[in-house]
Amino acid sequence: MTASAEKPALTIRLCGPRGFCAGVDRAIQIVVLALKRYGAPVYVRHEIVHNRYVVEGLEQKGAIFVEELDEIPAEHRDQPVVFSAHGVPKSVPADAQTRNLFYLDATCPLVSKVHKQAMRHERLGRHVILIGHAGHPEVIGTMGQLPQGAVSLVETVADAEAYQPEDPDNLGYVTQTTLSVQDTADVIAKLSERFPKLTPPSADSICYATTNRQEAVSAAAPGCDLFIIVGAPNSSNSRRLVEVAARAGAKRSMLVQRASELDFDAIGPIATLGISAGASAPEVVVNEIIEAFKARFAAKVELAVTTVEDEHFLVNRELRDVELTVDDMAFVNGK
Repeated sequence: MTASAEKPALTIRLCGPRGFCAGVDRAIQIVVLALKRYGAPVYVRHEIVHNRYVVEGLEQKGAIFVEELDEIPAEHRDQPVVFSAHGVPKSVPADAQTRNLFYLDATCPLVSKVHKQAMRHERLGRHVILIGHAGHPEVIGTMGQLPQGAVSLVETVADAEAYQPEDPDNLGYVTQTTLSVQDTADVIAKLSERFPKLTPPSADSICYATTNRQEAVSAAAPGCDLFIIVGAPNSSNSRRLVEVAARAGAKRSMLVQRASELDFDAIGPIATLGISAGASAPEVVVNEIIEAFKARFAAKVELAVTTVEDEHFLVNRELRDVELTVDDMAFVNGK
């Protein structure tokens, strides 16, 4: 009997779409291209995306991550600073200008769209309700587009039930882009029930990538003994996928950052494994985890594809003539 035949059989349902969305891909490319054009160091305010593997890979290329602009030393103020894909309050670019810093904004265009929707509500005299998670960088950035007191944050159905606006007939809402589609629908339903004149955004705020990944996981989860989502604990969209997998029928679901975290004794015997990845999780880590299972199981991979994404967002104008090669992005995409 061969070593392979001795391994227990395992079917891996590999979701598509998974992993990087167009906004994350663009943000990482901006840092890589800035390093090629301007040389190291390139400063990045906050994690460019919520994934340590990505951050560490960019650090190895010469990026330096800071939480605030005052951490940039005077001798490096001619070097660019990149704002993360999550978006920033208006006060951040204003601060950069005051400090005479050259900045590149890597805010996802779909997050920028939410900013514009919120500003439109406010411009038309509506108080803005933002559905999202307190403290998340995207929420901080969206709230920071409007004057103090112009936005109220609602996280849950219970919050929506308790919310008491000054003018119930003059409300508009937007949402964080990475929320659970179902949970958000429940919050919106409660708000709409209480405030019939509530005005929605001009287009859905939850981004296509969040929706697509949740739909793929929902389709693949039934019958799975275990569902692994590759992603970071501070990644909102990754954590939502863990919840979606459990809700859709997976017996167990878990968030994993690297293959080294896998405890195969705790995992135990399984016959069907689902795998997907949050929008900031690199494909090289997905492959690493698949290989870890193949080392212990006679695994066959089945693609569970619900849609094909072809979105692509252009990088900043200052960087469009810099060549981006496969080798430049191999640290996250593989070759």
